Amino acid sequence: MYRAHVLVCGGTGCVSSGSPKIIDSFKEELAKKGLKDEVAVVQTGCHGLCAMGPIVVVYPDATFYAKVSVDDVPEIVDEHLLKGRIVSRLVYRENESDGDEGVKSLNDTDFYKKQTRVALRNCGVINPESIEEYIGMNGYEALGKVLTEMTPEDVIDVILKSGLRGRGGAGFPTGQKWKLARELVQDGGPKYVCCNADEGDPGAFMDRSVLEGDPHAVLEAMTIAGYAIGANQGYIYVRAEYPIAVERLKIAIDQAKEYGLLGKNIFDSGFDFDIALRLGAGAFVCGEETALMTSIEGKRGEPRPRPPFPAVSGLFNRPTILNNVETWANVPQIILKGADWFAGMGTEKSKGTKVFALGGKINNTGLVEIPMGTTLREVVEDIGGGVPNGKKFKAAQTGGPSGGCIPAEHFDVPIDYDNLIAIGSMMGSGGLIVMDEDNCMVDIAKFFLEFTVDESCGKCTPCRIGTRRMYEILDKITKGQGTLEDLDRLEELAYYIKDNALCGLGQTAPNPILSTLRYFRDEYEAHVVDKKCPAKVCKSLLSYTIHADLCRGCTLCARNCPVRCIEGEVQKPHVIDQEKCIKCGACMANCKFDAITKE
Repeated sequence: MYRAHVLVCGGTGCVSSGSPKIIDSFKEELAKKGLKDEVAVVQTGCHGLCAMGPIVVVYPDATFYAKVSVDDVPEIVDEHLLKGRIVSRLVYRENESDGDEGVKSLNDTDFYKKQTRVALRNCGVINPESIEEYIGMNGYEALGKVLTEMTPEDVIDVILKSGLRGRGGAGFPTGQKWKLARELVQDGGPKYVCCNADEGDPGAFMDRSVLEGDPHAVLEAMTIAGYAIGANQGYIYVRAEYPIAVERLKIAIDQAKEYGLLGKNIFDSGFDFDIALRLGAGAFVCGEETALMTSIEGKRGEPRPRPPFPAVSGLFNRPTILNNVETWANVPQIILKGADWFAGMGTEKSKGTKVFALGGKINNTGLVEIPMGTTLREVVEDIGGGVPNGKKFKAAQTGGPSGGCIPAEHFDVPIDYDNLIAIGSMMGSGGLIVMDEDNCMVDIAKFFLEFTVDESCGKCTPCRIGTRRMYEILDKITKGQGTLEDLDRLEELAYYIKDNALCGLGQTAPNPILSTLRYFRDEYEAHVVDKKCPAKVCKSLLSYTIHADLCRGCTLCARNCPVRCIEGEVQKPHVIDQEKCIKCGACMANCKFDAITKE
């Protein structure tokens, strides 16, 4: 029995900041002080506050230390674990300028108190590589209940009544999908259960964090689904760029088999179910369900026309259900706590919670889980801590390359599937990129479209050729070469691709363009008519000017110019040759007298 536990975040964000070395250092220091039998060091999954990593939480008092380094470990061991005195300088404060009065318990911080953690309930709490700890948090109880007390129809009925919708982006009712797979084909042949862990949106890391912090929840949920639809084999399709998630999934599968929770005759019920991993090579199109299944089959990841839908003919042309990681993570809790419990959260048509990866111009970068219906303002200002440096909120991109930009005028719209679609965006898998007044919306649309162009599988002409033509128009506009006719062509092409592309990748690729044209058309027109970028982002439309009345002739700008386009004598005003200037901004960055402006 340990008197204290030191939880160190082992999610990718904190690992990249050096948390494995911190774990080793804690073990060494505890051994030196004779505390290794009194204090346990536990590697956990993501705590959510990724910008504060590496994160260390000491229990039983739940002291939350942020931005811990290896050099801090001896002090924590000596002061906190040996002498019982909290190391005040390392304790997380919502405002770094606050003194000790700014220290709160973790659940009382603004970041956490408006969250409801269902899919993330065990992340940052348990060791994801220990099946015993998962079982200690009611793990596999839902599977036991299903296999010993419920019929497959009972299971499907609970999921239907809960109102759980797919968290991968489309929002299709999960129970309906399971019901179709069970009822439509009853020929005694194999059926399959798949997990989409091919999270590829820029700025999205929700599914990765669940796999790294609570892999057994996904295994348990997939096994429940296998029983419900009559399948005996499951596949988790996870991108190879997630090495920590892959390793922890392998450990979890081996542990579940050792405990008899995967494999033959689970819970002596006569039900057999196994799960295998399949690694993706990072193709964004394989997030589309039919492309994912084609890739699992060993073929090039390309989408198939639908119908037939996967519930009828999916993997290996057999009935298949596919849900993403976050959807699966909700299932065990719904079985244990009931459909009414889950349906009691959220809105009328969007039940439960949603995990978002907050990124971009936001103080609290990280992972949050909120009830459906929470407003964007609450997420950005209350949970995310607002926009840094006193800048104004301009827009938020939800749904990644498939989504759209939500402007400030919709800051108070409740976030759910239907509301986001109504304002020209979509839920997507849960990436939420915040932008401020310094972001150019034309450049943002170009960034996401460039990603889609690169990731198109090329199977259908609207996506393969159409997205490239849209990108070329956007590139022309950002270079100051666009016309008003180009804006009309861009919009017409966007709607054509949306209506004619084969799969969801192409059908949603125009969304960033359409939403920015809808809400920020004045920025497009400024690029075209005035040949100016209002946000001063597009390099081709910028000019740097040295103001003679402020220039001291120190020559710093000239000495740091990579193309030697600045001329002038010492202690006399300098001048930039606009023809030679490459708009790199080195002159402005090095000027100590604010004599250079960007226009």
